[in-house]
Formats: sequence, C-alpha cells, structure tokens
Amino acid sequence: MQEHPLIELYITVSNDQQNTLIEQQLSSVDLDGVALQTLQAAGIIQQVMFTLLVTDDDGIRDMNKQYRDQDKPTDVLSFPLLQHPLVNAPADQLWIAQPIENASATVEQPPQGFITPPGMIMNLGDIVMSWPTVTRQATEAGHNPLVELLYLLSHGLLHLVGYDDHTETGYQAMVHIQQTVLQVLGYQA
Repeated sequence: MQEHPLIELYITVSNDQQNTLIEQQLSSVDLDGVALQTLQAAGIIQQVMFTLLVTDDDGIRDMNKQYRDQDKPTDVLSFPLLQHPLVNAPADQLWIAQPIENASATVEQPPQGFITPPGMIMNLGDIVMSWPTVTRQATEAGHNPLVELLYLLSHGLLHLVGYDDHTETGYQAMVHIQQTVLQVLGYQA
C-alpha cells in the first residue's frame, strides 16, 4: 500500500481483490495534496494526521445507525478527536463540542478530555467513506468517482478541524474550500 504522511488509510470494501483495485485507483490521485491544501485553506499549520477508512454501504450504514440513529448508508462520516474546533472561523461555521450521548449531527463529537501528548503529531480523528455511495454520487453528478472521493475527503477533513455545515454560512464556507482545493490541484468536480 502507498505511504501517506498525513493519512492512515484502510480499505475494507468487500474482498481482497476489490480492496486492491480501489487501492490502485486511489494511488492515481493526490490524497495527500488534497489533505495539505485543505488544511492550508483552513489555516491549520501544525503537524497533524488522521485516519481514512474506505468501506462499503453495509459498513457505513452500521456506523451511521450507531452514531447518528440513521439506518441508511451515507457518503462520508467524520469523527473528530479534538475537544474544540482547531480552525479559527466564525462560530456559525463551527461545531460545538458536546458529549457523544447528545450528538446527533454528521460530525460525531469527541469524548471530553482527549489531549495530544507533547511532542506527538496531533491526531485529528477518523473519516469513513462508502465506496459504493461515492461511485453512485459521482455517476449522478457526471464526474469521476475519484474526484468525488477527493471532494468528500476535503469535506471530512474540514469537519475534523471544526467546520460544520448545519448552517448555510458553514455549508457555503466548506463548499468554497472544497471546490478551491480541487481547482488548485487540477481536479474538476
């Protein structure tokens, strides 16, 4: 598997052959560039890392049901480990830290008290994507599934650093960053 300095990547879609095929496809796009550009656009300068799990509809449906009480697949889920938003943005663009038992948003709030030890790279959290949903959405939008995945990677990463899209202002800010990141890297969404 290709090494990614910022991303701990896992692919568990259906079988080893399908996982390898997706891994090969992902090696043809700049996951790290999208992550770095997204972080830069959000004003994040410290060293960070995060986990990306590419799974299937059943896997993401289980997580969506467990953490959001929605028994259906979705495209992307984000699970920040931060106690407070890392990004410096207006309050109406950010998620508010709350205990998990009260969370019902796309962004699952971290348990209180997670602290990065001194000298360690800050782990932002986890992003989970459903490959079948990503490919369906790409087909509906008329573009490449890999571009859809990169767009959702930027989206999920923005959630990890503190952005939220439950207000129109937050949604617009996130979409602007996501589109700008893809454009800078030469991807058409």
